[in-house]
Amino acid sequence: MEHLGLVAVNIDGVLLSDSFGPVIRRLVESRGGVYGAELEQALLSQPQMVAAQAAADVLGGSARDLLAAYFEERDRYVREHPVRILAGARELLERLRSLGVRTVCYGGLERAHFDKYLGSFTEYFAAPAYVCTNDFRPGIREITEMFGLRLDQVLFIDDVARVAEAARELGVAFVGRPSDYENGFQRPLMEQAGARHVVRSLGAIDEELLRTVDAEAAAGGSWPAHGARA
Repeated sequence: MEHLGLVAVNIDGVLLSDSFGPVIRRLVESRGGVYGAELEQALLSQPQMVAAQAAADVLGGSARDLLAAYFEERDRYVREHPVRILAGARELLERLRSLGVRTVCYGGLERAHFDKYLGSFTEYFAAPAYVCTNDFRPGIREITEMFGLRLDQVLFIDDVARVAEAARELGVAFVGRPSDYENGFQRPLMEQAGARHVVRSLGAIDEELLRTVDAEAAAGGSWPAHGARA
């Protein structure tokens, strides 16, 4: 890489299978709510209590009780659908290392989640390897500052359109990899946000695409003019 100094890769939905979107939909519909794009956008990539309050505003009840119910539902879901490392994850991390760019993983759960599922991948990541962003989601500015870089020197790879919107506002390079959850709304929401690069697999984030993103970032063109906001 000639310009980018860091690639930040989201953990759930990008490197690991999505154990959030399907669970949220289950919880909403089990309580009589209507699940749609607007509600999904209000819940994903938010601090846990913020998302819980947004759900409570729609479903009723207390945010704290809904958060507890969510994690109970997630435990059941994960027993039925064990979390797995997605195809192409190791290859992507090896590709990034071969390009000489630092890589860090981030997500909303505590470090133990990373250690459990990606502990054997730690060698691919720059210290601290994993950043829990629950207290400052989506975390773009905070992660960038943690590594002492400018916003134009970082690429974020994420499965949620809210992160794409934040990247657009900050002029940060972004590649969307929406999860494979077929009833989710993140792909069209990313496209509406103006994301240049939205892929269907980690294999599609190949060297050619990475060098293209690097060149766009160097030229200040990570986002189309019509997708940018002042």
